[in-house]
Amino acid sequence: MKKKFPAAMPPPTSDLTYITSQIVEDATQMSQESPRKRIIYPFHKKDEDTLHRMFNVVQPKTYIVPHYHLNEQKSESIIVLKGGIRFITFYDDGKIKSYQNVYAGSNVFGVDLEPSVIHTFLVLEPDTVIFEVKPGPYVKSTDKSFMDWAPKEDDLDAEEYLNELLRKTENE
Repeated sequence: MKKKFPAAMPPPTSDLTYITSQIVEDATQMSQESPRKRIIYPFHKKDEDTLHRMFNVVQPKTYIVPHYHLNEQKSESIIVLKGGIRFITFYDDGKIKSYQNVYAGSNVFGVDLEPSVIHTFLVLEPDTVIFEVKPGPYVKSTDKSFMDWAPKEDDLDAEEYLNELLRKTENE
């Protein structure tokens, strides 16, 4: 039986965590090895915590299914610390509403959004590091609503859809 690759690394165990380049290097290596081309490095200790803080280290061609958050308290903020993404929002019918390149150190280096915003992002540079903050607790079954008009993560046409999004937004 093949061992399942984790979606997240173990959280720190101490009450104080210095955020170091070694954490970024370890998470980057894991994201490169991940079949999903991404890994979460959580700073919060457990899913039940009321505030979730994490690095999301992502590689090009990772696919985040367009989604919104079901709980009206689940606004989120992301800051790109290294690399770049193209943040995309959608109308309910799947048409692209807006998109913006978000790069570390640039004029637009982060996004803050309300839970009702349907969104995804494309990774534009290898080893992109995002710092993400959102309210907990995390309950997988009620955290996100994935859009029916988009392929699921393991669908055969997910890569084609990802490439289509890139083509439709490449004039940025």
